[in-house]
Amino acid sequence: MTSENQQRGRRLHFNLFFPFAPDYVWSQQSRTDIYYDFDALTALVRSAERGLFSAVFYGESLRLREHLGMLNTDAITGRPDALVLFAHLAARTEHIGLVATLNTTYFEPYDLARRIGTIDVLSGGRAGWNIVTTDSAWTGANFRKGGYLPHTDRYTHAAEHVDIVQALWDAWPDSAPITPLDAFEWADTYYRITAQPEWPRSPQGQPVFFQAGESDQGRDFAARYAEGIFSRYLEFGAALDFADDLGRRLVAAGRPADDLRIFPATSIVLGDTDADARDRHEWFRDQVWTDRRTRAVIEKVWGRDLSDLDLDGPLPDAPPTIVKQSRSHGVMNSRDRPQAIAQQWRELSQERGFTVRTLVRHLAPSAGFVGTPAGVADRLAEYVRAGAIDGLNLTPTAFPDGLDEIVDRLIPELQDRDVYPSEYAGITLRENLGLSTNVARREIRDRTLAV
Repeated sequence: MTSENQQRGRRLHFNLFFPFAPDYVWSQQSRTDIYYDFDALTALVRSAERGLFSAVFYGESLRLREHLGMLNTDAITGRPDALVLFAHLAARTEHIGLVATLNTTYFEPYDLARRIGTIDVLSGGRAGWNIVTTDSAWTGANFRKGGYLPHTDRYTHAAEHVDIVQALWDAWPDSAPITPLDAFEWADTYYRITAQPEWPRSPQGQPVFFQAGESDQGRDFAARYAEGIFSRYLEFGAALDFADDLGRRLVAAGRPADDLRIFPATSIVLGDTDADARDRHEWFRDQVWTDRRTRAVIEKVWGRDLSDLDLDGPLPDAPPTIVKQSRSHGVMNSRDRPQAIAQQWRELSQERGFTVRTLVRHLAPSAGFVGTPAGVADRLAEYVRAGAIDGLNLTPTAFPDGLDEIVDRLIPELQDRDVYPSEYAGITLRENLGLSTNVARREIRDRTLAV
């Protein structure tokens, strides 16, 4: 592990992250459609920019999730098109990066390259692409592609998709005038296309690549392509192990071990004292974990309506009615093993004396950092100096004003510890993340195959 003295030049990066679940205090807003209001979104993003956040990261949901065969009303999953929103934000911000989640399974390479390349030019070099892939037939039905891609092929397909996008961007020389260029041709396993690039390069050359895969395949994919990766590891030891593993994979892929920025997702709750912060955190959890949302966690595993379930009593006596949880309604909660998970929950509840409500609270992810501004700053400084993380994908606890305390109280403490920037490093997302030329442009690879 690199010593702390060697790591003192490291800087922490914050991204503003919009999750799918109701992690904001909804009860404080009289209008549910405010989460689709461009002016409200702009206000939150401007707060992030005031706090020198590196980027706003927008997840994608290509189909509304369901619960027991009906629309899931516990989570906002429909959302504006990220690139349309970013065109709006690019005109109303100056420095913050704009990272869109775009799916390689359902979007055609040429269309994706053109759209996100346009945002990169329009914003002056602030675009990023979170590369995701899926084999969900349920989501694919919206694109007339239900179930066309086998699960085992999703990363092979994604690699070819990204290579085509990269080749399209590379087809426009750095110094080319805005005049028609020669057509680009590609033929391989999944695609056979002839295309003519229509967009020049931005000041950062091309959008920054992000990725979020957790499997070995996903980590190897990140080592080959990604410049940022979204992580679920917040515990200090686990975060270090994840960073070390990625470092080894990067070296094996011919890259420096520190050539990728790691961003766990979390939230931060601050208070005047540690006790005050814990009280605020508990209040927040009470607000977002409504009775309906708590009951839905159990219903997803049991596979039936449990509206009569006493949340302050034990789990249902009867076992789940399903043997295998359907993947057709969005994200699963039981890893496709309802019977086994129900038994584990029973044993845990008996051991700890949990009611349904306290069990769900125990299982639910909690805020990663709770404390005074100085205390949280000390912990974050330890993480970044040790090389465990490079930044955080921060979910605000309210909307649209949920970042003000972080910007006004926490960031000055981080700057005092010399682990957070005092100004933007440059005009592009790549500069502000301290990244060099995109990895694909550092090596000569002939991606153009004869047709």
